[in-house]
Amino acid sequence: MRLGILTACLALAAGAALADPVEGVWQTEPDEGAFAHVTMAPCGPKICGTIGRTFKAGAEYVSPNRGKAIVWDMVPEGQGRYGEGSIRQPSTGRIYRSKMALEGDRLKVSGCIGPFCRGQTWVRVK
Repeated sequence: MRLGILTACLALAAGAALADPVEGVWQTEPDEGAFAHVTMAPCGPKICGTIGRTFKAGAEYVSPNRGKAIVWDMVPEGQGRYGEGSIRQPSTGRIYRSKMALEGDRLKVSGCIGPFCRGQTWVRVK
């Protein structure tokens, strides 16, 4: 019995140790007056982000973007860097080539079409 409990505890600890540091919930910067909480999680060997909550005018509201992917196919490159992914701008529906850089509780996200790039800094919620 003790061996089974010890094995289960070690498996849980190993899973937590393998979690990617970008996993969690991140708050975006406002875009046309609205911002979101994005849940970043593994999608196979890559990282993806889904809009979980949306806010406008200081209050939560039900956006048609809730539950939709905003970031996908980010490849971990080591040392808090991610690349080769895509990001969608919810206000326009445009999709951009994207990369991310994790710096503590801040996530610098950028998206580019050709030579033109835009970026935001997201803040960790949890």
